[in-house]
Amino acid sequence: MALKIKRLDRVIILSGRDKGKTGIVQFISINQSKIIVQGINFIKKHQKGRPEQNISASIIKKEALIHISNVAILNPDTKKADRIGFKFIDGKKVRFLKSNNQIIK
Repeated sequence: MALKIKRLDRVIILSGRDKGKTGIVQFISINQSKIIVQGINFIKKHQKGRPEQNISASIIKKEALIHISNVAILNPDTKKADRIGFKFIDGKKVRFLKSNNQIIK
């Protein structure tokens, strides 16, 4: 299965509390259904203190997973969400934006 969204792609959030924000994909889960986007979907995690490791109890902000259906690739020309297609150029499979046929990396 070919992934439409890959690591280091710039994406836009389509739904949820961060709707409309953009970021770069940092991580894709093993089953390829969830991703982590840099600077999006922060949660607060309560960390227990560990005196033997000199770690104090605290609340940590970190990025949580987002379902891949809630993000879309960002078209750099229009600054809007776009769909991705695949085509073969010189025997190599490449991704392209469907709105203007621009090849992605």
